[in-house]
Amino acid sequence: MFFIALMKMKSKITPAFIEATQKSCKSPPLGIKYHSVFSTLGQYDFVITFEAPDEKEAMKWAIPWAEFCETQTMAAVPYEETLKLLK
Repeated sequence: MFFIALMKMKSKITPAFIEATQKSCKSPPLGIKYHSVFSTLGQYDFVITFEAPDEKEAMKWAIPWAEFCETQTMAAVPYEETLKLLK
């Protein structure tokens, strides 16, 4: 399953956040595959697209980030799959 996480920092970026981010990107949790990580301007500070086996695994991934960020994680369906559903 594909997911999109919108993340807004709770405070300034700290060394602990940088360390956690680098660790997660280098060695993602089991079953998680990152597709992109963007720093953004506007309402959210980061947008992450990733795959997880299911919603529970995506939630397990998101929970530790609550220490640093407010997150909104959404399931996503690739556009090509959406078109197949419409036929």
